Amino acid sequence: MAANGIFIVRILRQAGPQEKPHWEEFEIRGRTGLNIITVFRDIAENPVTRDGRGTTPISYDANCLEEICGACAMLINGYPRQACSALVANLEKPIRLEPLKKFPVVRDLSVDRSVMFENLKRTKCWIPIDGTYPLGEGPRMAPELQEKGYPLSRCITCGNCLEICPRVNEHSHFVGAAIISQVRLFNMHPTGAMHAGERLDALMGEGGIEDCDNAQNCVKVCPKGIPLTESLAAINGQVLKHAVTGWLRG
Repeated sequence: MAANGIFIVRILRQAGPQEKPHWEEFEIRGRTGLNIITVFRDIAENPVTRDGRGTTPISYDANCLEEICGACAMLINGYPRQACSALVANLEKPIRLEPLKKFPVVRDLSVDRSVMFENLKRTKCWIPIDGTYPLGEGPRMAPELQEKGYPLSRCITCGNCLEICPRVNEHSHFVGAAIISQVRLFNMHPTGAMHAGERLDALMGEGGIEDCDNAQNCVKVCPKGIPLTESLAAINGQVLKHAVTGWLRG
């Protein structure tokens, strides 16, 4: 396809959580540098389907438009990725767009990812400093530890790793690789390590680390290149040690 050629986009649309999904096709004029977010803007300017029917603009989530916020994750040609960094020139045509399947649909390509944030709360993925009194200087963090932690801190909570994971389904409460990797990050921090036991306790319960089947799909779709499989292995070891220590103490 030439840069200014016409291509077809098929979008799975759904007016609301209880509505029946249906496909709509659009003809879009290609040009250099066109990404999926701009395709949505083109449709919004002229919301007419390929067969000439008037319709509504596409509902989707987006914010930063530079692969930082994670909001625009969706299935692009069946593969979970960010719409802002998906260039039309690099995609097989016709382009097929669908919402992520592992999260409830709000409307069209917009989904409710609140389960990820609830699981971050469940696993206490934060440093417990409330700011109500002076704490002085915190403990120093060795450069080697900072280098290990930085890649983990790049998580944008997009949900791609949950979407591709076979253990995240209606029959499982598995929290997913992103949450487990964040547990590793906060357990690694000198201050966060004081509450490592609570985080590991959370991952010993239903939906925790034992539910991981080591499919290793997660690391393949992470847009930030986070070593998720390393985090899964590291936390599995921490949980085992924590369990054995607790058993000996008991």
